[in-house]
Amino acid sequence: MSDVVDRFMRYCRVASQSDPLTADSVPSTKSQFAMAELVAEDLRELGAEDVSVDEHAYVVAHWPASEEAQDLPALGFCCHIDTAWQSWGDVVTPQIRRYEGGRLVIGRGRDGEEVAVSPQTNPQLEHMAGWDIICSDGSSLLGGDDKAGIAMLVSLLARLRENPRLPHPRLALSFVPDEEIGHGAALLDLERFGSPYGYTIDAGPLGEFCYETFNAAEVKVRARGLSVHTGTAKGIMINASEAIMRFHQLIPAQERPEYTEGYDGFYYLERMSGNCEEAAADYIIRDHDQEKVEARKETMRLAAALVNQAMGSEVLTVEASDQYHNLADVVCRPEYAHLIENARKAYASIGQEMRCIPMRGGTDGSQLSFRGFPCANLSACYYNAHGVREFVPVPELEAMVDMLQELVALYSRPQA
Repeated sequence: MSDVVDRFMRYCRVASQSDPLTADSVPSTKSQFAMAELVAEDLRELGAEDVSVDEHAYVVAHWPASEEAQDLPALGFCCHIDTAWQSWGDVVTPQIRRYEGGRLVIGRGRDGEEVAVSPQTNPQLEHMAGWDIICSDGSSLLGGDDKAGIAMLVSLLARLRENPRLPHPRLALSFVPDEEIGHGAALLDLERFGSPYGYTIDAGPLGEFCYETFNAAEVKVRARGLSVHTGTAKGIMINASEAIMRFHQLIPAQERPEYTEGYDGFYYLERMSGNCEEAAADYIIRDHDQEKVEARKETMRLAAALVNQAMGSEVLTVEASDQYHNLADVVCRPEYAHLIENARKAYASIGQEMRCIPMRGGTDGSQLSFRGFPCANLSACYYNAHGVREFVPVPELEAMVDMLQELVALYSRPQA
């Protein structure tokens, strides 16, 4: 078993889901501290400098430059320690399975039904026959998002320790909590981190590269009703849950995630609850164009106004707030062109063509780039993220360590 596979399997076994319902505290779950401490322990064992874990489960460390790169700027990397909250992830049992083609049953879900992947669900599997893939036992997500990225980065350090002559600048390393609930790197101390630019490792299949993300906002819709006995309700009752239902029907159905792709934006109902007197619906809205995000906010305000008018009362309120912005607005500036071109060269060095995709989501880079750390997003090589069918192919996991080795070598000389 290679170093990166061993580390990845070990990291996956540590439960570290974030929780949107406790997002007021950072981290949102205490379990993330266990993951933070494990990563910090590995960094110290390898010889990383000034390794720390703060009160919010942020891990920061540095790796010294090779001899020829002592006077160059540090290159930064960021991964997130939390895993998605949308699926089971409290007990994770990773396994390595040989894929021989066709349908692969990876295990059973918590309801007892088979959990499988196949070329019908994942056409990429057609070129993976004979490969080992890492998956869960079907009862939980795996956590490749983003523990594969963490394993790649720590394995790179292990390689640099084994061969100090490999060229590289000083490396600034950060591992942050709560990315999956939109908090991410908000509290990362960038002065202490000490890098002018770099990369997150949080994209999908090998070769994916992202310097465009959505702009994102969350919208909280709240309803206040009036409950009376149903037998005497005529002309008096105001049903808060009914108001939420009417509101949702006014949001364009064709602009939901399941009907969109590429640069299409969307409205997504994350959760709802309620009764006659009180009801709530939480939405996220996404678009690569910030002006379209603002238009979506206005659509939701107008929908609420129509419902209130129809019900003859100010039943609904809508509160919208931005979460992150499209990192292309920063990364595409001429002075950061090297982030794209060096990634392209590093992928080419392992025989992989880089595929630039408009990410239909966000990364820590969406926030960090606007805070003063411009960073693009590299492959973490996971498939089917946020669900029990998630898997990571071993050859891609190992290839990314080679890619990272070449990438840091490119930064061991001055950038144009």
